[in-house]
Amino acid sequence: MADDFAVDGALAQAISGFKPREAQREMAHAVSEAVKSNSELVVEAGTGTGKTYAYLAPALRAGKK
Repeated sequence: MADDFAVDGALAQAISGFKPREAQREMAHAVSEAVKSNSELVVEAGTGTGKTYAYLAPALRAGKK
């Protein structure tokens, strides 16, 4: 998976003021692995973690329906 969540990643380039969050990066990696292995994943994360982008970015990169 491309590191969309890096300081110079796709999200930082597209979103003014984007700041990388380690929890967001970890969640995105877990989502990416779950998509690759066609497995289920349950993630619980607090407000401000960046859950929306953390699941959308890897899901979109997977190119699946």
